[in-house]
Amino acid sequence: MAAAGSSMLYSLFLFVATLSLQEMFRAKLASSELFTILGGFTSSIVFLTLLTFIGNYQETIGVKTGWGAVIIAEAVALIAASTVHRVCITTCFLFSTGLLYEVNKLSGMTDIKAKRV
Repeated sequence: MAAAGSSMLYSLFLFVATLSLQEMFRAKLASSELFTILGGFTSSIVFLTLLTFIGNYQETIGVKTGWGAVIIAEAVALIAASTVHRVCITTCFLFSTGLLYEVNKLSGMTDIKAKRV
């Protein structure tokens, strides 16, 4: 498992790279229905990487905000999705909800394993 500092830097790099590529190809992502769904998915990847960055940053400085990080990351991802297409906002929200569910499930499994040891 990566340390919080290195994971924070990697997630920041992936956030910037994903957001930049999404903005570079926003005309292509808005060109058809399938690409619009793909635009929502890439915005949900923006959500996931920003959530990872915020969570690792909070762990590094020793502060926990809980749902505040999720709301901030989701707001940024939805704003990024709105620059591509209106439908991307909806698909981003749906994909982000699914990703958040899976991250929460994985987090719960890691907590259980850590408590056993």
